Amino acid sequence: MRILLVEDDKDVAAFVVRGLREAGHVVEHVDNGRDGLFMAASETFDAMILDRMLPGGIDGLKILETLRGQKNQVPVLILSAMAEVDDRVKGLKAGSDDYLTKPFAFAELLARVEALNRRGKGEGPVTKLTVENLELDLLSRQVKRAGQKIDLQPREFRLLEYLMRHAGQVVTRTMLLEGVWDYHFDPQTNVIDVHVSRLRQKVDKPFPTALIHTVRNAGYMLRAEQP
Repeated sequence: MRILLVEDDKDVAAFVVRGLREAGHVVEHVDNGRDGLFMAASETFDAMILDRMLPGGIDGLKILETLRGQKNQVPVLILSAMAEVDDRVKGLKAGSDDYLTKPFAFAELLARVEALNRRGKGEGPVTKLTVENLELDLLSRQVKRAGQKIDLQPREFRLLEYLMRHAGQVVTRTMLLEGVWDYHFDPQTNVIDVHVSRLRQKVDKPFPTALIHTVRNAGYMLRAEQP
């Protein structure tokens, strides 16, 4: 996806930009309302992440109202420290599609932005993930490969789900820490390596073709063939 981020907090912006780019998205960032409105109105984006309180004389709600008045239907996620119910209601009434308050987990931000993109394309909710002969059912919480049931612990299930949702992409250590363990810092342990090793024992070892691959100096990738 091509995503526009309008955020004046440098630390938050750097955090979001890095995570989105690691997830394979193209990100344009501006740090004030005037530039944000200009970019959103003059270029095409798949989604927009918008802070409410912005410098430049134009706040997030004004950007939204202007875009919707111009019949610009880009999916918009408001990202704001204004967390009261009334604040969220105002954001949604102004035309946002979703509202996420700060502080936030990057995994949730990514999931919400990707959900907005799917919703904009008219796709229904995903209940089953499939890669090659590996199937993960999100409703029954069952995993099968080549028809054989694989028993996973809850954390192993979350890890496999994350890898399958990003199949064919490099999944970094940062993405796994935030998306599977909800850590926003590196605990400097081998927790990821241990769980990936256990998952490989169950998902790969009994079968002739490996699906979980290590990408040197980058992270992991789930795909049918060795990259």
